[in-house]
Amino acid sequence: MTKPPTRLSIVVPVLDEAHGISATLAALAALRGEGHEVIVVDGGSHDDTIARARPLADRVVGAARGRASQMNAGAAIARNDVLLFLHADTRLPPDAAGAIALAMASGRRWGRFDVAIDGGSRWLPMIAAAMNLRSRLTGIATGDQGMFVERALFASVGGFPPIALMEDIELSGLLKRHAGRPACLKERVRTSGRRWDRDGAWRTIALMWKLRLAWRLGVDASTLARRYGLSGAPRRVLQVFAKAPEPGQVKTRLASALGEQAALDAYRALVEHTLGVAAEARRRGVVSAIELWCAPDTTHPAFVAWARRCGATLHAQVGAGLGERMHGALRDGLTRGVVPILIGTDCPAMDVGYLATASEVLETRAAVLGPVEDGGYALIGLTRDLDLFSGIAWSTARVMPDTRMALERLGARWAELATLWDVDTEDDLARWRSPHATVA
Repeated sequence: MTKPPTRLSIVVPVLDEAHGISATLAALAALRGEGHEVIVVDGGSHDDTIARARPLADRVVGAARGRASQMNAGAAIARNDVLLFLHADTRLPPDAAGAIALAMASGRRWGRFDVAIDGGSRWLPMIAAAMNLRSRLTGIATGDQGMFVERALFASVGGFPPIALMEDIELSGLLKRHAGRPACLKERVRTSGRRWDRDGAWRTIALMWKLRLAWRLGVDASTLARRYGLSGAPRRVLQVFAKAPEPGQVKTRLASALGEQAALDAYRALVEHTLGVAAEARRRGVVSAIELWCAPDTTHPAFVAWARRCGATLHAQVGAGLGERMHGALRDGLTRGVVPILIGTDCPAMDVGYLATASEVLETRAAVLGPVEDGGYALIGLTRDLDLFSGIAWSTARVMPDTRMALERLGARWAELATLWDVDTEDDLARWRSPHATVA
């Protein structure tokens, strides 16, 4: 039986590329005629990029700003079995599809092209040669080289990590672990050298090496994006987890001592206190937005009133257990290109200064945790998607120790803030209501 031809889904992330997008897409017209598809993913252009792209692409869609989120959005709607990620200022070589098909037929599941850099600097040929050699030696591909990958493999590794920079390097590492080294095709894509020409070849090289070193040392992607000169680096977003205020469903340990109504009243007071702190944090610029993550859904009138009062958006918690729901919310934020800081509502010792410290920590760490006295934590912030939530015995003293072990296993750099206390018992409630309640 004859194997069907390899069909490509070419994903092109764009942002204000009106000056060159027509030429980029026109160069792909022959591939479209052969049954390959072209998907343009816009990250919020303010020029007429979309209008110029629409007649020259199979689909034009929008996504959260950032190459990772845009390329993931394009991959999610792709129809063909092989994904090719192409920057808007990059041109494919002749018979790129045939070269990819041969690589796939040989057993490779992902790869990239060699690159040539167009521009005025006489150093660009040497820079391109160094990029190609480094890629062959390390098995790491960059976005400028026209990365391609089986769609099923891309999905199995979770796509591009939702980070503001270094997403291509991180994806390369994932693909190497799952499918071996890439196919390094000698055919050359041609990419623009406008950054090298604008900022100077050696200055740009030095900056890129500094960024790579900082990334390996654990500096988070949003900080690197700002150093690289990318606007729109991820914002800090405060995610507040809350349950619908129903008798017998909240503060059950308090309810056993004080009764359901008293526990419900205490719970409402705690939520309103937390949202007041959140609103002040946003006013001071510590976070740029507040999200109220609701269980079991967003329909309870109290959620609507609370969100209106503090200017929060409503989101439904999704998942079978607390860990799955937390991971889902954090991943949702990261996928949208923001840095999420997730808190509960039962830690009245948490104040704006505490949140500001958490935000500052995330400039240089992959994670931040706010421990509480009972062995859990009241705050977690992430700059990359980390699986810290599987196998955790929630509501036990093992939460923090097991989370530390998970962070160590993943090789992630993290920081822990001052230990706080939360309200679970009658004594905790009295402690909060005492005029001397402070951070522990």
